[in-house]
Amino acid sequence: MDRNWTKSLFGWTTKGLLSLAVAGSIWSAPAVQAAAPSLDTIRVAMFLDLGSQYKSTTNAVTLKSAEALTASLLASGTHQTLMSIPANQQVRVSVDTYRVKVLETTDWKAASEAAKKLQATSDKPMLFADGKMYKLYAGMYGTEKAAADAAARTAKTAAAYLNGQTPAVKGALHLSAGSYGSETEAETVRKAYADAGLDAFNVMVPTGEASAYEVWVGEAANTADLAAVKKEAAKVSGGLVEQNANTPGLIIKSDVSLNLAAPQEVTHYMLSGNQSVLRVDGKSGAGTNVKERSDRSYRGALEIGQKNGQLYLVNELPFQQYLYSVVGAEVPSSWGTEALKAQAVAARSYALFQGNKFEVAHVVDTTLSQAYYGTAYEYPSIIQAVDATDGEVVMKDGKIVETVFSSNSGGMTADSTEVWGNRNDLFAAVESPGDSSSQAALKAWYHVLLPSGVTGYVREDNVKETGNATSAGLPYMTVTAKDTNVRPLPLIQSNVEQPVSKMNPGETAVVLDKVAESNSFEWVRGPYTSDQLLATLKGKTANSLPASITSLDVTERGPSGRALTVKANGQVLDVKYPDMFRSAFNGLPSTLFDIESTGSYTVLSANGAVSTVSSGQTVSVISGSGNGNVKGSGTVVMNGTGTARVIESSPGFKFTGKGFGHGLGMSQWGAKGMADEGYDYKQILQHYYRDTTITKD
Repeated sequence: MDRNWTKSLFGWTTKGLLSLAVAGSIWSAPAVQAAAPSLDTIRVAMFLDLGSQYKSTTNAVTLKSAEALTASLLASGTHQTLMSIPANQQVRVSVDTYRVKVLETTDWKAASEAAKKLQATSDKPMLFADGKMYKLYAGMYGTEKAAADAAARTAKTAAAYLNGQTPAVKGALHLSAGSYGSETEAETVRKAYADAGLDAFNVMVPTGEASAYEVWVGEAANTADLAAVKKEAAKVSGGLVEQNANTPGLIIKSDVSLNLAAPQEVTHYMLSGNQSVLRVDGKSGAGTNVKERSDRSYRGALEIGQKNGQLYLVNELPFQQYLYSVVGAEVPSSWGTEALKAQAVAARSYALFQGNKFEVAHVVDTTLSQAYYGTAYEYPSIIQAVDATDGEVVMKDGKIVETVFSSNSGGMTADSTEVWGNRNDLFAAVESPGDSSSQAALKAWYHVLLPSGVTGYVREDNVKETGNATSAGLPYMTVTAKDTNVRPLPLIQSNVEQPVSKMNPGETAVVLDKVAESNSFEWVRGPYTSDQLLATLKGKTANSLPASITSLDVTERGPSGRALTVKANGQVLDVKYPDMFRSAFNGLPSTLFDIESTGSYTVLSANGAVSTVSSGQTVSVISGSGNGNVKGSGTVVMNGTGTARVIESSPGFKFTGKGFGHGLGMSQWGAKGMADEGYDYKQILQHYYRDTTITKD
């Protein structure tokens, strides 16, 4: 999960939703464990393509370390050290699979500008230098057809720079022009083929004892293309040997992709052999930086291979060091010791439960598993908490518990039926009063009505009440500073450039309500128009959607109060499982919400009749001053508790709710609140995971 507690709340929405959240399957219990399981090392996928189960791809990774790194090739059951990467030297690595050769040119500007065009698309560029020639590629792609489709797209994207060239599909079939004792010897041969207009590469290959260099010619996608390459290559020299896609090696290229302003060459190794694995490791534990993972550094070894035609990157490291980073990324290191211990045990248990869920890895580094951000998130307090609970896991009935957790349960954790739609007694709704600790240091916001009829929010430290009030008793306010922002929601949003209005000292507005700053405990979202909601609902319901949403109501709630059934225009929105309402309604923080129609209000008459008044209607009102007609739009409506709102001229739906995340299992903010009140980590864990024991291996 995201550690940026004030700015990145939306990053919390997916933690721990298991395979159901990804593929819609039903949760099932793990196999019985005789004792608490343990791991010495854990494998964490950072890039991996498993289709619908998990997909995070990149065409190459850029590595660097403060120490020298050893690169070893694992292929056909053998393990051979191929080279050492000097300290502080950047290298790039990709895999030899399907790609598109977009163009080649001696014009750097044309090559770099075409690469910039591709950067903005799904066809990510790789730009190589070969002497004075620049060769631009796009990819990689899992199949030849996918690459062919990409070739058609790139022909359009880079049309202004092709100069008569046609993007072509390339692949992992090569011809070998012999083996040589040094790269210098190989380069002489390679250049002869390159000068003849052929793609040719020096390749570092394992020999069983030491590495050797071969020259490979061509990069064909199929046997027909390879035969054509062989015919052309024979004009330079005969005796070339065909290689297949399983031939292991490191194709050596000069990469100029990293700086498209000016060519800066970096050595690029393309891993050949669809079963080959490149393992990069250091000895001192300084960590290896991965540019494509937000420039983070990681302990342990990095493994690069090929899965489903795409590069995978796995970090293998000691399990304890993994937990140092995970706990530091999941919760602030400033929290109390017992809260940190609770998180450490939960993180350990969650990871151990997964097994080899991701085929080449136990877990992934995103919030689909647990947030893992490398060495930058290791803190002394976190390390102490992880070490103090070394080996401890949560067990129930002899089985390890998948200790899912969320940021904030909004005062009450979720029942499993409210998230997955099926029963699991481990995850029952329990009170979580400590959740309110997330807003302890936050400011309140005034919800105000401006003379123009616009409504918005002003933070309390910018507000001064005038002492005057409307006839209904609503107070007036002004502001204390020039050009004070009136914001659409009670929080500062960096992605919202314009406030709804500005106020200056002396200008007044009516105070409708005073609310907490939107945070992980309480929040406001919207209002959303019918079109906005229909756009986010598309593809998420089994039944058809209406042409326009005129009413939206929660009609069934679960044990914690979370929405189980929502109706639009009186018809049930049939989602796969209840927690999907979060994404279905434009990324709501949780499903513990109420819906307010901003363009209408409900009236309860003296005879008990209930009627809804829309913004366009005019109603007759009897007041102390006599009879009168009131138009819906612009009307200030006050409920029995004194909370007021304004009926907007256009229909919309505002969501007010509590909690952040699915709400299952332990609430992280709730754990903090309990720790602050003196509970220890075992009491915290057993409060959220009922009828469990904390066991050490």
